[in-house]
Amino acid sequence: MSTLPLRHVAIIMDGNRRWADQRKLPRLSGHKEGVKSLKRLVQHAGAIGLEYLTVYAFSSENWQRSKEEVRYLFELFSNVLRDEFDELAENRVRLRFLGDMSTIPTRLRKSFERSMDDSKNNTGLNLQVAINYGSRLEITQAAKRLAVDVAEGRLNANEITEDLLATYLFTGDIPDPEMMIRTGGEMRLSNYLLWQAAYSELYITPILWPDFTPENFDKAVEEYAHRNRRFGAD
Repeated sequence: MSTLPLRHVAIIMDGNRRWADQRKLPRLSGHKEGVKSLKRLVQHAGAIGLEYLTVYAFSSENWQRSKEEVRYLFELFSNVLRDEFDELAENRVRLRFLGDMSTIPTRLRKSFERSMDDSKNNTGLNLQVAINYGSRLEITQAAKRLAVDVAEGRLNANEITEDLLATYLFTGDIPDPEMMIRTGGEMRLSNYLLWQAAYSELYITPILWPDFTPENFDKAVEEYAHRNRRFGAD
């Protein structure tokens, strides 16, 4: 692919459990296959020069799933980070985790923090992984922090702008995504990047996440290139 028409793509990686159900496999195996799909895409995104890729790995609502599944997902996150970090580092990937880390198991949270610190100077793909993330929670926490800064005199309420509020979000200095891809065919945002994706182009595909390939990604980017972004002006 030639010069990319965008800098940042966000993805709702949906369909792991349905993928397993269709094959009469344990649902947990769908998550394992989903990791393989993500690895392929991260390699591809870095190779074609994408600057930012943000993926939805575990929502704040996912705690409602069975304890077995939640425990498995956290073990999977830990194992993937352990097994894949060196390769990510070799490819100069900068890794960041977005979300409320206060309820993440301590050992896993420390692994996240260590990997972010160890990769902070990498100059390749910026990979953001949203874990225990919910956009309403994110905006609420940002509003609380703003309120504290105003109350304690560090900020005047009249100084609050959209750009300033954005710096209080989990995404901080990360640019908004130009496109959001959702696999699995569902027509909803699922409380993901509601502020940041205000003007993102949506690309919904019925392909389940474990089956989503770099070629499918390129097709989405190609379609994006032919769209006319109007930012609500027309």
